[in-house]
Amino acid sequence: MPIASLPRIAALAGAALVAALSALPAQAHPHVWVTTMAEIAYGEGGRVTGVRHAWTFDASYSAFVTQGLDKNNDGKLTPDELAGLAAENTANLAEFAYFTKMKVGGKEQAFTDPVEPRMAMEGDKLTLSFLLPLKSPVAQGRGVTALEVYDPTFFVAFSLAEGADAARLAGAPAGCAATLTRPKTETPDAKTGDAKTGETKPGMSEAFFEALTSASNYGLQFANRIIVACP
Repeated sequence: MPIASLPRIAALAGAALVAALSALPAQAHPHVWVTTMAEIAYGEGGRVTGVRHAWTFDASYSAFVTQGLDKNNDGKLTPDELAGLAAENTANLAEFAYFTKMKVGGKEQAFTDPVEPRMAMEGDKLTLSFLLPLKSPVAQGRGVTALEVYDPTFFVAFSLAEGADAARLAGAPAGCAATLTRPKTETPDAKTGDAKTGETKPGMSEAFFEALTSASNYGLQFANRIIVACP
């Protein structure tokens, strides 16, 4: 199924962020830009237990998706008014594997249902946060934990936030440290979409992007990676 109908969310107002992703044919280049922060959570015995995401959507999409949610018409969107949308968003992300991959000690991990969904409007941008637990907590030991966040079809462009808060460790064993790898903003033959204008710069043809489906993995080269190493 092509990841291409995210804009349909506006018509549904309170529907899930990705529930309708299969409704339209693939369209060219990214249409939604998301700035991400991630907190890798550790529990008893230094086991990795999950990841807490915070995704901030671009201003245009934030305005689009929240139409009709200001129930008291006071010009402000509260977490309570956004609660239903937040819950549906996180629940329906399962179909797309939460745009998240995590490996611990070289083994890919499975996630269980997300919890603690929340949305908040800060200025003109909407932020979705949720905790994504592992099905089974796993010991990292001296191995490496690798976290990737990306959309394989590149309909949604994810980018790590600037600053130290882009990747945090909660409860990690002493000495563990995170290294961030951000994707290049340009490919050899084209630039990606402009995060401010949403326009694609000259380079790759529309036909290339229109051919992308949910089986495509073009977006992997734009994956945001957080690598955690422990002594």
